[in-house]
Amino acid sequence: MTLPTQPAQPRATTDVDRIANEYTERLLELDPGFATELGRPGHESEYRDHSPAGLAALADAARDTLAALAAAAPVDEVDAVTVHAMQERLGLELELHATGWPLAELNNIASPAQNIRAIFDLMPTATVADWQHIAERMANVPAAMGGYIASLRAGAERGLVASARQVNIVIGQCERHAAADGFFTTLAQQAALDAAPDASGGETSDAGRQLPANLAEALVANAEIARGGYGTLVAFLRGELLPLAPEEDAVGRERYQLASREFLGATVDLEESYAWGVAELDRIIAEQEVVAEAIKPGASIAEAKALLNADPARQLQGTAALTAWMQQLSNTALAELAGSQFDIPEVMRTLECRIAPTQDGGIYYTGPSEDFSRPGRMWWSVPEGEDSFTTWAETTTVYHEGVPGHHLQVATATYQSALLNDWRRNVSWVSGHGEGWALYAERLMDDLGYLADPGDKMGMLDGQRMRAARVVFDIGVHLKLAVPARWGTGNWTSELGFEFLKANLDISAGQLDFEFNRYLGWPGQAPSYKLGQRLWEDIRDARAARDGGDFSLRDFHTQALNLGSVGLDTLKMALLG
Repeated sequence: MTLPTQPAQPRATTDVDRIANEYTERLLELDPGFATELGRPGHESEYRDHSPAGLAALADAARDTLAALAAAAPVDEVDAVTVHAMQERLGLELELHATGWPLAELNNIASPAQNIRAIFDLMPTATVADWQHIAERMANVPAAMGGYIASLRAGAERGLVASARQVNIVIGQCERHAAADGFFTTLAQQAALDAAPDASGGETSDAGRQLPANLAEALVANAEIARGGYGTLVAFLRGELLPLAPEEDAVGRERYQLASREFLGATVDLEESYAWGVAELDRIIAEQEVVAEAIKPGASIAEAKALLNADPARQLQGTAALTAWMQQLSNTALAELAGSQFDIPEVMRTLECRIAPTQDGGIYYTGPSEDFSRPGRMWWSVPEGEDSFTTWAETTTVYHEGVPGHHLQVATATYQSALLNDWRRNVSWVSGHGEGWALYAERLMDDLGYLADPGDKMGMLDGQRMRAARVVFDIGVHLKLAVPARWGTGNWTSELGFEFLKANLDISAGQLDFEFNRYLGWPGQAPSYKLGQRLWEDIRDARAARDGGDFSLRDFHTQALNLGSVGLDTLKMALLG
C-alpha cells in the first residue's frame, strides 16, 4: 500500500472521515478532559462521567461507530487504514468493556485516581478566565470522584478489584493530594502570582498584581473542596475497597492477553515473546560489556558506570540545571534533524522541558494543542529528595521523549490536518506504536552518531536493557512462567521479580519502587515498548527487503509517521500491504 505523505491540498472529507470525526466529537462531549488535552474551548471546568453509566456511554459510542463503519465504503487507502484501525481499536474496547474490568481501573500511574488531578497540568493559566476555569474544575472534583467510586463499587460487586498493593499505593497518593499542603492548596496559592486582569479589565496576564478578590477566594475555597473529594476517595479505598482487594498481583493469562492486545494493537504469542525478551536481554548485556571495555579496558559494566557517575562533567545538581540541560539537548536535536533526517515544520520546532508538579517518578511527554498554542512538553517527575542527576544515563531519554521520539511522532499527527481525520490525529494512541517508535528512535540516534560517546551509548543500552527486562518481568510474573536459569529457579513471583528488576534497572530506589509497582498494576503496558520496537524494526526491514534499491529510510519514516498512531497490525497492513 502506498500512502500519500504531504498532500498539496486538504484531502476531501469522505464518509469514513465523517464517521471518525463524529465519533471524535462524541468523545469530546463525553470526556471534557479530552477537550482540555486538545486545547479546545467549551468544556474547561467539567469532568467525564466516571460512573458505570459513563463507561456504558463510551461503549455505546464505540458500538454505534462500528455499525456506521460497517455500512460505509472506503474510497481510498487513507480510508482503508482508518477503517482497519477503528475496527481494531473500538472492537477491542467493547471486548474489554464486556469483561467489567474498566469498572475496577486503579493503579499507581494511569487511572482516574491520577487523571482527575493530572488534567490541571494541561490547563492554561495566562488569564483571569483561565483561573476561573481552574476554580470551577476544582469544585467539580468531588462529583468526578463520586462517579469513580460508584464504578469501583460496581466492579467489587462483580469480584473485580485491583490488588491490595495498588490500592495501598493509591491511598498514599490521594492522601498527598488531600493534604493541607498538597497539590490543590499549592495551585491556589500560586494563582495570584501567575495571572491578573489588565488595567482595562481584560484578560492579560500580569504576575505583578493580584487576582480579583472574589476569584482568589474562590480558588482557595474550591481547593478545599477538591481536597475533600480526594479525602472521600481515601476513605472509600481504605474502608471499603482495601478489605476486598486480593493480595495476588498476577492477573493471569486471559486478562493479560487482552491487555497485551490493548497496548500493542496486535496479537502476539506470549511464550514466544517471553523467550525473545530473555534472549534480547542477554544480547544487550553482552553489548554493554563491549562498551564497558571501551570506557576502561577490563572494566565490568558496573565499574564502567561507576566511572561515569564519578565524572563531574556528566553530573547535574538541582532541577534547574536538569531542566536547562534537557532543553539544550532537545533544541540541538530539533535543529540538526530538521530537514536532514525528518520533515519538521517550523510550528513543530518548539518543545518545552519542565519539571513535573508531582513527585511520583517517571518521565513523560504531553502533546501540543491542535493549534500548537500549547507546545509539546517533556516532563520529569522527580521523587522527593532526589537532587543529583547524571547526563550519560538520560541523554537517550531526551531523544525518546522529544525528537525523534514522542514529540516528532505526536506533533506530526497533530500537524497532518490535511491528510488525517480528527480520530486519526487526536484520538488514536497505541502504546506499542508510540513507545515502540520512541525506542526505535533511540537506536536510530545511535545509528546517526548522536550516541558515539561511550557513556551516552551505555545510557541508551541501559534503557534498552530496562525495556527488555520488563518484557521478561511483566509476562513472566503475570503468567507465572519459569524463571530463566540466569536469574533464578522456579516460577516467577512478585518478590523474585523485584530482585530481577533491581539487577537490571540501574535507577534510584524511588524510581525502582515506582516502576515495580507500575508493572504489577498496569499489565501488558511495559512490554509494549520493546515488543513495539521489535515490530517497528520488523516492518522496516520487510519494507527494505521488498523495495530493494528503491528503499529510502527518510521516506519510510515520513510515511509511517503520517499515519498517526495506529495498532501495529494496522501499521503492518498500511506499510506492507
